[in-house]
Amino acid sequence: MAKQIGRVDSRWIELSDSEENRFEKIMEGMCKVSLHDHTIVFPEDPSNYIEFAGSGEWLIGLEGLSRAGLDAVFEGLMDGIYLARSRDPWSWENIVYQLGLISWLVDKLECVFIGRSADDIIRAHDEDRLAIYIHLEGAPHMGEELELVRHLYGFGVRCMGIVYSVGNEYGSGLADEKDYGLTPLGAELVDEMNSIGIAIDLAHANDLTCLEVMEVSSKPVFITHAGARGVWPSRRMKPDKVLERLADNGGVIGIEASPHTTLSKEHPYHSIESVMDHFKYIEDLIGLDHLAFGPDTLFGDHVALHRVFRDYLSIGASRSGSPNYIEVPYVDGLENPGDFPNIIRWLIRNGYSDNEIEKIVFRNIHRVLKHTIG
Repeated sequence: MAKQIGRVDSRWIELSDSEENRFEKIMEGMCKVSLHDHTIVFPEDPSNYIEFAGSGEWLIGLEGLSRAGLDAVFEGLMDGIYLARSRDPWSWENIVYQLGLISWLVDKLECVFIGRSADDIIRAHDEDRLAIYIHLEGAPHMGEELELVRHLYGFGVRCMGIVYSVGNEYGSGLADEKDYGLTPLGAELVDEMNSIGIAIDLAHANDLTCLEVMEVSSKPVFITHAGARGVWPSRRMKPDKVLERLADNGGVIGIEASPHTTLSKEHPYHSIESVMDHFKYIEDLIGLDHLAFGPDTLFGDHVALHRVFRDYLSIGASRSGSPNYIEVPYVDGLENPGDFPNIIRWLIRNGYSDNEIEKIVFRNIHRVLKHTIG
């Protein structure tokens, strides 16, 4: 399996002695949440990725996560690439199979538990454990059987996307050429999720779908992992009108760092600095109360994974309209979940107060969870 620490030479942001002391106090005393990551360890050799995607041979990267110092993570499983039960990763069978696997893995570990309420973040911090919030990036194919959402809740799902890139029966995804928005059945799904207590994610939804979901939803929503189209013009990023509506909704966006997504003209070689260009832009646009980080990293070669699963993940379509970019072997400074402390180090180095940092890494997410999952 891939090395969880030191697979590549991802840089660690340098701080002064006084800043290091402050960093240590924050890591010790503050709750910290990743709004989207993948904690499963992938094989070292990418040629084994397809076979791995059809297996149940999962390993949670506890070594790397110990370096991350997180109290909670929104776990993206193998969303979009899990092929054990059928060739459709969003079939009900593939989704339920994954949910059973993650529950089995977590139940064997004393240091990890499934997060089911907002305050499980605080519980995890107090108990020196990790709360894993199960996050489906898109809705499985349920058709009109929306009572199945209750089953997902029972399996531990607490955050779910309406659609994953390619449109489904509920709405248009960011890979669709025509943005037809939220369907009538999708509006029913929004109501069901609001009622049952599953937070809504719009990371992979098309622009009109995002706006219409926020019109229908009685609860604030997440955009768990994305960036600003005003910084990098691709479909994968969100336009100002969606971000401004998110602020009106009371929701939160997690800034992502998946390879070749949150690029910027100022930092075209994808690194933590280009990721932070998106953070600063959105801060100026809608304020810190609506910001968090959902790095969307994993343990293994993420660039190779995008090549292997390009069609399943709609990589080409989601980057449609973006300028040419420099390909990188990894995102320097945010290569895997263990690099999450670099976000805090960057915020310290750039003058953010402890109160501001706590909002970004905990309180904003906790506020939305209190309104959505309770």
